[in-house]
Amino acid sequence: MAITWRAVALTALGAVPVLLLPVPGTVLAWVALVAALCAVDVALAASPRRLAVSRSVPASVRRTEPTSSTLTITNLDRRRLRGLVRDAWPPSALSASGPVEPGAPAALGRRSPRHALDIPVGEAARVVSALRPTRRGDIPAGAVTVRTVGPLGLAGRQASLQVPGRLRVLPEFASRRHLPSRLARLRELDGRAAVQVRGAGTEFDSLREYVVGDDVRSIDWRATARRADVVVRTWRPERDRRVLVVVDTSRTSAVRVLDAPRLEASIEAALLLTALATRAGDRVELLAWDRRVRASTAGRTGSRVLPAVAESLAGVEPALVEADWAGLVGQVRSRLSRRSLVVLLTTVDPAAVERGVLGVAAGLTDRHVVVLASVADPEVDDLRHGRRSAAEVFDAAAAERTVLEREAVAQRLRRLGVEVLDALPDELAPRLADTYLALKAAGRL
Repeated sequence: MAITWRAVALTALGAVPVLLLPVPGTVLAWVALVAALCAVDVALAASPRRLAVSRSVPASVRRTEPTSSTLTITNLDRRRLRGLVRDAWPPSALSASGPVEPGAPAALGRRSPRHALDIPVGEAARVVSALRPTRRGDIPAGAVTVRTVGPLGLAGRQASLQVPGRLRVLPEFASRRHLPSRLARLRELDGRAAVQVRGAGTEFDSLREYVVGDDVRSIDWRATARRADVVVRTWRPERDRRVLVVVDTSRTSAVRVLDAPRLEASIEAALLLTALATRAGDRVELLAWDRRVRASTAGRTGSRVLPAVAESLAGVEPALVEADWAGLVGQVRSRLSRRSLVVLLTTVDPAAVERGVLGVAAGLTDRHVVVLASVADPEVDDLRHGRRSAAEVFDAAAAERTVLEREAVAQRLRRLGVEVLDALPDELAPRLADTYLALKAAGRL
């Protein structure tokens, strides 16, 4: 049995007859009257277990995008249904609109998806709960709690019904705002705009007159025979290149930078690079790795690549283990049979690099173009400028040493042929896209 505020108010109202008739039996009589009225109200209330409840929820949604969960409730009881229904979801899935959960502090006020019900016998009603998930992954729906009240509104019945539901939350892909400007530069590289960039490759581009210094093997003898001048062929880099994006999900990806783990910035960079490289005609594959494969995409082409990558990365979380970089080299070799671009979204922290990437970098750069992209912590840069107290000076010295050690490790990687990129979380994705375009412009892809 569930009582309402009306039952409490009616009980408190008993103070009036007690004051008017101050005898011992008055209190007992009033309490018995309230209990009897509540019992009658419960008996006349509809049964919450005689309901047919179904849930409709989208299969997937991007993080921070609004969506909704719809419950269809059919009254199968012989009484009219009056009461409340609560569609329970984890706090990270609830929207900021709707009634506030009673008793919740204002600063922590998550919204409560509670709805009033008034359903005649044999009819159905729909209630919609607004959702706006703030975390990636699969969010399971909780129980549907129905509380019915009798005609007096004093008391009623309550039951929790299990109605299965799951919402898959994909990465936000906030970095897609950088995509139009990078696509414009890509069109320039491909010759669809005013700029035409040549590079070493095997894809035929155009014919031009021979000049001193040209490779005689590039002379087109048929075209030369039709003209008065010697004509050579020009080439451009192949479009159908392979790009393998490796997202490090080991313990270093769990380090929080500002208000999110490093992994979130890596995922944003992977999505932007995937969208750009796919539009460039390259074949993109994804590998989320620590000591085993956490997510993988292969065999997708065209417009199916980006949704597949987003779907694969939706449920990826950091694992508190060391990365197996030797095992990663085996994975790369099994997936790539010819020279390709390998992008490592990991860290340039000295301890992690010296135990991991540094030992396998030479084996990767011998066969592939390797780019290492790392997330930098802006708080370290802020600490470098502190001079107001002795404690701040020591912090500044430690931060300066950290920056120098990271740069020293980056230089060691560059000497091995690795392109190293260390950027702030919001800048990592566009800078990685710029690096990809620069490699294309230089004819290295």
